Amino acid sequence: MLIRKRLKEKKKEEIVNVALKLFAEKGFYNTTIPDIAEALGMSVGNFYNYFESKEELAKYIMQYSSNILGEEIRKISEMDISTREKILLLVRRFIEIAEEKPELIDYFLRVFLSNREVFKEGCEGFLCVSSVVTELMLFLEEGAKKGDLRQQDFFPAFVTVMGPLGGIVFLKGENVLPKRPIEYAEDIGENIWRALKKD
Repeated sequence: MLIRKRLKEKKKEEIVNVALKLFAEKGFYNTTIPDIAEALGMSVGNFYNYFESKEELAKYIMQYSSNILGEEIRKISEMDISTREKILLLVRRFIEIAEEKPELIDYFLRVFLSNREVFKEGCEGFLCVSSVVTELMLFLEEGAKKGDLRQQDFFPAFVTVMGPLGGIVFLKGENVLPKRPIEYAEDIGENIWRALKKD
């Protein structure tokens, strides 16, 4: 039973990776379930054993992406290094993930943020990105508790961290950066640290 569950999860991960590539190439609305099934070499009927609809797949991908990033934030939070070093590392790791898996970030920017009608039910607000939001909240709380970061409402701090990260990968996607995004990591991290640190 456990082996079967693992095999199903592995197949779902394959579906996610293929769907992400197709969404990036053809756009979300122009990609059909038969397209995804064909790219995977599986029947359309078999696809429905894993996801009931393209909308369900879309929400699952968002949760899957959020879990990956949330796990990275958690690992950095648990490190025995200063809050400043954690912020610099967080920025570097986010950009590395964006370079390793550009489809994930492209999906967030071009599908999740641009097609909110797809994510209406079961994915409202932060529901599909709760892993990232929760881990970032804990990260910021810990920094404030240690006296390194200013006490402030979560949302301004959240935007201060995520805004520059989304911005740099967006600029990369638009091919307007003269250098690789990773080469801006230290400056971005330093800017975030200075904006959040306690005076």
